[in-house]
Amino acid sequence: MLLITILNHCHRFPGFVYEWAKFSADKQAIEVRVRPRSGSAAVCSGCQKPSPGYDHLDERRFEFIPLWGFLVFFLYRMRRVNCRGCGVVVEEVPWGSGKHHLTKVYMQFLAHWARKLSWKEVAESFQTSWEKVCDSVEYVVQWGLQHRSLGPIFAIGVDELQYARGHKYLTLVYQIDDLTRLLWVGKERTVESFEGFFAMIGQKLSSQIEFVHEPLLKKTRWCLLKRKQNLTGDQRFRLRDLLRYNLKTVRAYLLKEDFQQFWEYESPAWAGKFLTEWCRQTMRSRIEPMKKVARMLRAHRDLILNYFKAKKLFSSGIIEGLNNKAKVTMRKSYGFRTFRVTELALYHTLGKLPEPDLTHRFY
Repeated sequence: MLLITILNHCHRFPGFVYEWAKFSADKQAIEVRVRPRSGSAAVCSGCQKPSPGYDHLDERRFEFIPLWGFLVFFLYRMRRVNCRGCGVVVEEVPWGSGKHHLTKVYMQFLAHWARKLSWKEVAESFQTSWEKVCDSVEYVVQWGLQHRSLGPIFAIGVDELQYARGHKYLTLVYQIDDLTRLLWVGKERTVESFEGFFAMIGQKLSSQIEFVHEPLLKKTRWCLLKRKQNLTGDQRFRLRDLLRYNLKTVRAYLLKEDFQQFWEYESPAWAGKFLTEWCRQTMRSRIEPMKKVARMLRAHRDLILNYFKAKKLFSSGIIEGLNNKAKVTMRKSYGFRTFRVTELALYHTLGKLPEPDLTHRFY
């Protein structure tokens, strides 16, 4: 069959032979029998060393890339080897990974299309299941995470993303210097969760980070009140009445208006002096909600001042753009039911992870 010639040309493996190819009994699939080449040694799946054979298992089917609407399967009787170091184990085959029933190249094929279409559409287009598409993405992401190069990292951006109902959030850490990519996905939006990122990259890389850009801190100015020029006509009248009858509200409003000057500074040193003085005045205001804001600003002082150091180099638009892509990933895939699947989808789309080499590019 001509298919054997094509496979030998673009998907050949040393030590193995495509014996024959034919239609299945129901004519709905193409089956390709694979056998070991005469004299070739099996490879231990534990230590990846050639080992003497022990016995054969029942024939196993590995799903390959569909051809002209037909499903394609490799048929192969796995050998067990008697390895000196690992004992009696199943051999490792170059087209498969572990207990997966899909070939490696088919998993890469499905994962490639999962970046362009929803996982459901990929499954329907290639006559497979959503679970197999998920397994394929997981295989590619795990391989990429194991083989990616993390450093050097000089600037990171931190943001959050709601991924499920019930106030379930993710903490996302992006690299935003010379390379723009997703570095880490943390479950929940807590300090403990964020510390997991630094534990993952280690002390050496952590010490190289010069800038941390966190748009959420800059957004705290909107937690006070809208800026005066952005108020609608009705809101202006309401604000006037409110200020007329509540002295504490007047003082809080004036503090809020005064703080808007902070974002207009160019120098980190002058911005720091302004922040120190504003926090001092606010702590003496006896207005507990405003004092809470001042405490938060003091606690994140260094991180906030990084904004002035980095704003000419790193725009918050980079993080907003990445977060928009993350939201599109969620919408495109109709939402994900678990943290693990959400994590896989985000790494797959935004992580810029390396992928295994192919003998032939099928997409």
